[in-house]
Amino acid sequence: MNKVTWQSPSNIALVKYWGKHGVQLPSNPNLSFTLSECHTTTELHWKEGNGQIELLFDGESKERFTARAREYVTSIGSIFPYLKDYDLHIDSTNNFPHSAGIASSASSMSSLALCLCSMEEVITGKAMPEDEFYRKASYVARMGSGSASRSLYGGYVSWGKSEKIPGSSDDYGSRLPFEPHENFRDMRDTILIVDQGIKAVSSSAGHKLMARHPYAKQRFEMARKNFEALLRALKKGDDPEFIRIVESEALGLHALMMSSTPGYVLLKANTLNIIHRIRAFRELSCTTLCYTLDAGPNVHLIYHNSDSAEVEEFINEELLLYCSDKYRINDHIGTGPVKR
Repeated sequence: MNKVTWQSPSNIALVKYWGKHGVQLPSNPNLSFTLSECHTTTELHWKEGNGQIELLFDGESKERFTARAREYVTSIGSIFPYLKDYDLHIDSTNNFPHSAGIASSASSMSSLALCLCSMEEVITGKAMPEDEFYRKASYVARMGSGSASRSLYGGYVSWGKSEKIPGSSDDYGSRLPFEPHENFRDMRDTILIVDQGIKAVSSSAGHKLMARHPYAKQRFEMARKNFEALLRALKKGDDPEFIRIVESEALGLHALMMSSTPGYVLLKANTLNIIHRIRAFRELSCTTLCYTLDAGPNVHLIYHNSDSAEVEEFINEELLLYCSDKYRINDHIGTGPVKR
């Protein structure tokens, strides 16, 4: 039996993707930075067979994840037509909570996509050029989870067609065409775990509700403006503008959820308590930290590495009180996936 292993990181969206069209295509360009410490490691084993799929997640067989893997592999059958002639055993392990709004689907689907692309190289005996390999892996990852398309690269990554990013596409993620200002090259992300449980409404369900959302058109237009404004801020090193956009996008995401039909709330009371504390601390200390939220209750605290000592004290003294079991994850901007 052949085997390949990839470790792929999660990412945190700064300009959000919420709403899609076609087959997993974003309704607006979006932008994230890749994390370093939150990742999924996937081992893919294969042998000649008839398309059987077995999946272990964190060492256990879980039908929900196995069913999703089967559905995903079926959906990419036209990309990898030979998969029907092999049996697959997938062993996937997360080092952070899944389905809790920390983009676990981004790391899991990107690591699996990388394994499938590596499997293709072994079976065909042809190695792809590096750029082509990662672009294809991003395309394939997108079919399983839109945000996974951005986890194939390190640093800041966009996804979605934009005239501001040459070569960008709705089909795959893209590196930025410029080096961000030095202010934004060493960003840290401390993830404050308010709730470790599985969220009540999945991101897939939330995206579907955007199809008939009364504010969808306005949202997509605002996201495009925020995307372009954030690119300018990253170029210039504009901290106030970075903070304004990132926090507006976080609150806007959850406003869309609450104003869907039916509406729903993923925020918890302690999510709001943490946000209030962050804003008060920033005003008093003049530290350039901010928060963002993914599709869940947990808070990402974004700040410069140079402010780490002061922010660490703030977290320990004021924020851990609101975290589940005082649980937080210390992370930072990362360099992308690694083949093991």
